[in-house]
Amino acid sequence: MSRHGDSGSGERGGRGERGGTRKSGGSGGRGEGAGRRESTRRTAPAADEPLADELVADVLGRVRYAADGAAAEDAVEAGASLLAAAPAGWEAVSAAVVAAAAAGAAQCWTGGWQPADLERFLRRAADGATHAELAVDAIAADAARNPATRTPRGPRWADQLRRLGADVWWEADRGYLDALARRRRTTRFQTAYDTLAALRALARVPRITPLPSPPAPPAAHARSAAASRALGRIRGLLAKAEATTFAEEAEALSAKAQELMARHSIDEALLDSAAGSPHGTAGGPSAIRIGIEGPYEQAKALLLDAVATANRCQAVWAADIGFSTLIGFAPDLEATELLYTSLLLQSTTAMHRAGDAHARKKDEAPARKKQDGAPLTRGRSRRTRDFRQTFLVAYADRIRTRLTTATEAATTAATTDSPAPDLLPVLAARELAVEETTESLFPHTAPVRLRGIHDPAGWHAGNQAADRAHLGDGTP
Repeated sequence: MSRHGDSGSGERGGRGERGGTRKSGGSGGRGEGAGRRESTRRTAPAADEPLADELVADVLGRVRYAADGAAAEDAVEAGASLLAAAPAGWEAVSAAVVAAAAAGAAQCWTGGWQPADLERFLRRAADGATHAELAVDAIAADAARNPATRTPRGPRWADQLRRLGADVWWEADRGYLDALARRRRTTRFQTAYDTLAALRALARVPRITPLPSPPAPPAAHARSAAASRALGRIRGLLAKAEATTFAEEAEALSAKAQELMARHSIDEALLDSAAGSPHGTAGGPSAIRIGIEGPYEQAKALLLDAVATANRCQAVWAADIGFSTLIGFAPDLEATELLYTSLLLQSTTAMHRAGDAHARKKDEAPARKKQDGAPLTRGRSRRTRDFRQTFLVAYADRIRTRLTTATEAATTAATTDSPAPDLLPVLAARELAVEETTESLFPHTAPVRLRGIHDPAGWHAGNQAADRAHLGDGTP
C-alpha cells in the first residue's frame, strides 16, 4: 500500500513522502567548455568585489523575501537593473553571483536535498526549465569550491552530479554572466533577471527530511564479487525482458529476476548474521530517493511501492516534491530500483500500446446521438488519459501480488534448504529495523486515495499486462 507525506513527515497507504505508496507529512547539452575547470579557485579578490558582494547580498535579500506575484516580479526587475548598471562593474557582479549561487546550493544540502532532487523540484515549478538549468550551475560552482562533496557523500551523490552535467563550463567566475548571456543569447538585463529569479527559487526551497548516511561498502572482496555477479544476472534478465516483443518471455524473465533478487537479499541477510551484524554492514537500513515523473505520478508511485514491499523495503511518496524515498538495506534498495526501472519501462510501453488500441476502437464505434440528433462524444484525450491511469494502477496492483508471491516462494525454499535455523528471525529483525527507520524519518504519513480509476477496459488491460510482465522464474 502507498504512503504519502510531507517533506519532513508523511501519509500512509503504499507510502508517499511529501515527501506504495506512503505520502509523507539534469540538464543535457552542457558540453560548452566541457570538463571540470579550475575556474572557481579563489585568488585574492579584486578591489571591486567587496562592493559587488555587498550589492548582490542586498539585492538577493529583497528578492528572496518579496511576496509572491507582482511584488516578487518588481523586486527581481529592480534588482536586475541594479546589477546590470552596478558601479562595481559587471565582472565583479558576476563573481559575486557565482559565490551566492554556490552558497545557495550548499544551504540546500543542509536542508536535506540532494542534487537530482533539487533539479527535479525546480524543473517542475513555473519557469522551471530556466531555474533548473541555472541551479545546475550553482551545484557545479559549489562542487568546484568544495571538492570533498564529490566523495564523502557516496557514489550515488557523485553519480547525480555526473548525470546532471554539473561541471563548471565557464572560464572564470568574473566572466560567468557574460558567458551565460552568450550561451542563452540574452541581454545583460535579461541575464541578471533570470539569474535572480533562479536564486530566489533556490533560496525558497523547503527543508525536507535528510537521508541517513549511505551504507559502508562491503569489506570482503569475495562477498562484493558475489553480489556483483548476482546483480549482473538480474540486470541481464531485466534487459532481455525490456527488449523482447513476446509477452510470455518478458513475464518469465521478470519473474526469474525477482526470484534472484529475493535469494540475493536472503544471502546478504545470512552473511550479515554470520558476521554478527544482523542489521547490516553499515549498522542498519539506509535510504535513497527515486524520482516520480509525470504524467500518472500516483500510479507510478504505487508501482514503486509494490516493488519495494516485495523486496523488504518501504516507500514514502512526496507528491509535491516529485520523488519517493525508499528505506531498506542496501542490497534490497538496489534490487528495488533495478526492478522498478524495468517494470516502469515495460508498463509504459504496454500502456501506450493498449491505450492506442483502445482509442482506435472507440473512434471506430458509431457515434452516439443525443435526442436532437447531435453527436454525443467524449474527448479522445480525456478518454485515453482515464484508460491509461486506470491501466497503470491495475498493473501495479497485479504486480504487487505477483512479486509478493515470488518472494514468499523464494523465502520458503531458502528456509527449507538452508542449514541456518535462524533465517526467519534474521529476516524478521531486518524488516523491523526497516519499519523503525521509516517511522523515525517520517513519523506523520497518511494513506493515498487513488483518483481517476474508473475505466473498466483500462483495469482489465492493466491486469493482463501485469500477468505478462517479466519478473523471471520462467512460469506465467
